[in-house]
Amino acid sequence: MSSAKPSLELLRSLTDEHVLRALMGRPRLTRAEVAALTGISKPTISEAFRRLEQAGAVVDTGERSHGRGRAGTYYSLSPACGLALVVSITPQGVVAETVDALGRVAAAAEVPLDRGTDAGGAARGVVEAVAAVAREAGTLRVRAAAVSAADPVDRASGRLVHLPDSPFLVGDLDPASLLRGVVDGPVLVDNDVNWAARAEQAAEVGRAVSRTGAAGAAGAAGPSDDFVYLYLDEGLGCAVVTDGAVRRGHAGLAGEIAHVVTTGPDGRAMPLTEVFARLGLRREGSTAIEVEAVRAADGVTLAALATAVCGVLSAAVALADPEMVVVGGTWGRHAAFVAELSRQAAGLPRPVHLVAANVGPRPQLAGARSAALERLRDVIVDSARDPAAR
Repeated sequence: MSSAKPSLELLRSLTDEHVLRALMGRPRLTRAEVAALTGISKPTISEAFRRLEQAGAVVDTGERSHGRGRAGTYYSLSPACGLALVVSITPQGVVAETVDALGRVAAAAEVPLDRGTDAGGAARGVVEAVAAVAREAGTLRVRAAAVSAADPVDRASGRLVHLPDSPFLVGDLDPASLLRGVVDGPVLVDNDVNWAARAEQAAEVGRAVSRTGAAGAAGAAGPSDDFVYLYLDEGLGCAVVTDGAVRRGHAGLAGEIAHVVTTGPDGRAMPLTEVFARLGLRREGSTAIEVEAVRAADGVTLAALATAVCGVLSAAVALADPEMVVVGGTWGRHAAFVAELSRQAAGLPRPVHLVAANVGPRPQLAGARSAALERLRDVIVDSARDPAAR
C-alpha cells in the first residue's frame, strides 16, 4: 500500500471543483455555506474562492447575507463560464436551446421543417435555429453541445445514416460540422431514441418494478439500470440500457428495429415496418407511420400491432435481459395500446414488466439537454484546473 500523500496542487484542484460543483446547484452561495455543504474548512474554501475569482470562474454578486454574526458575501458562477447548446432535429422541425451551468434555459428557438425535407433543408433549419439562440448569447462562449436527430447516427463520425425505409432525413447531414463555428468545445450527436431513454433513466423509470420479472407485478420504486426503451411514433426505434449505459453498438446502429422479423396480421413472418403497410397505417407516399390512424384503430388492429411488437420485444428480452420495457412515442404511450401490449407481453416465454414512458413531450430534447449540461460543467471544472484550457 502506498503511503504517498496527495500533492498540494491536487488538493487545491479538488477543493476548487467542490466549490464549482456546489455553485452549479444553487444560484448563489456564501463561502460559509459552501464550507457547510462540502465539509471543507472555511479558510480552505476562502482560498479556493480567491483562486476561482482570479481565474474569472466565480464572481461577487454584490449581495450580502443578513442575520447574526458577520455578513457573508454571496458568490455565483461567472457568466464567463459560458453556455451549452442543445439541438433537436425531428420531422416537425429544429429546436435549439442554450443552457447555463445551473441548467436554466437561457434562450430557445424553433424552425419548422416541411415533410420530406432533405439534408439541405434540415441543415438550413439547424443553422437558422442555432443562429437565433447564438444572438441571444451575445459574447458568451458556447462550450459544449448535444444534438438529437430522428435518424440513425454513425458512432464514429456523428453523421446521420440513411437506412432502408428510413422515413426522415438522408444520411449526409453532419450536425457537428454545422456547429463548428458556434461551439468551441465537444459536440455529442446521437439519435432521438437514445436521448429519450437517457431522459427516462434520469426520471427514475424504475418505479413500481417487480424484481421477480413477472409482467404486471408491483414492486419497489427506483431507477433501473437495465431496461429497453421502445419508441413507437412516426418512426420506430429502440434503445437498450444495460448497467446504466445506453448501448450504441459498433457503428451506433443498435436498436434499429424496423426490419426485425415478427408476426404480421395474417400470421406470416415479415419485417415490423411492413406490418404497418399491410394494415394501411403508413402515411401516403412515405414509410412514416400515420400516428392518428393508429390512435383511432379498432381493437382488432391494435391486437395485430401488439402481436407484431411483442415479437420484437421477445427478441429484445432474449438478447438484453432487461428488468423492464418502457414504451414511448405518441402512439406507443396510448393507453389502449399499452393495455393490449401488456396483456400479450404477459404470455411471452420470458414475461417482462412493461410501463408507459414518463417523460414527455420531447423526451429526446430533455435527454440531450441533460447531457449538454453535464458536459458543460465538466468543461468548466477542467478549465479551472488547467488555465491553458480557458
